[in-house]
Amino acid sequence: MSRALGMIETRGLIGSIEAADAMLKAADVTLVKQEKVDAALVTVLVQGDVSAVQAAIEVGKIAAARVGELVSAHVIPHPDESINEVLLKKENQIKGPSSKKGIPSDDKSSIKKKAESPKSGKETGKAGNKPEDEK
Repeated sequence: MSRALGMIETRGLIGSIEAADAMLKAADVTLVKQEKVDAALVTVLVQGDVSAVQAAIEVGKIAAARVGELVSAHVIPHPDESINEVLLKKENQIKGPSSKKGIPSDDKSSIKKKAESPKSGKETGKAGNKPEDEK
């Protein structure tokens, strides 16, 4: 079974989604990833048998051009194994724990700092929270 990599690049997200949907429905291919390349450029990558990828790319080109702007399309039959390493390298970096935005880290030193510095009534200026010796 020969493997191939197919790529479609569109200007705009909707065209790329339509192309991906059409490709996956038209042939026995799998979606590798969809990557936002630039401000408006989006690339969709599929893989499968050479003939299936060629058929999927042809259908995807038509679908993308119908609802958006098709920039480019290409099929690489029998890609070198290092191509997969390069394509999936960025995904592995994104899945790392330090890249999650908005989720607090497990850094216990920041929790300690918050627990060690509670504000007393004297600092906040609240009436009724006076220390014992001032009452």
